[in-house]
Amino acid sequence: MAKNYVTHCTPTEISATSRCAIKVNDNYYTIEVSEKRTVADTNEIDMEAEYAMLFDEVNEVVDNQCNEILQTFKK
Repeated sequence: MAKNYVTHCTPTEISATSRCAIKVNDNYYTIEVSEKRTVADTNEIDMEAEYAMLFDEVNEVVDNQCNEILQTFKK
């Protein structure tokens, strides 16, 4: 049914969550980042690009936090 239906909704908000758990010695560390953005009221938005940018940004924060934890325990 969804294949034949054309949506009449316009996104007003998008959100992304990225999460990672890492084990260092006997401890687990979980990093999670969520971000929500309001979609501008314009027809010039490329929603695929907006989603890609949002996920890239939250994933980068999680990756950086994981790297910081790993670097801390390398010392």
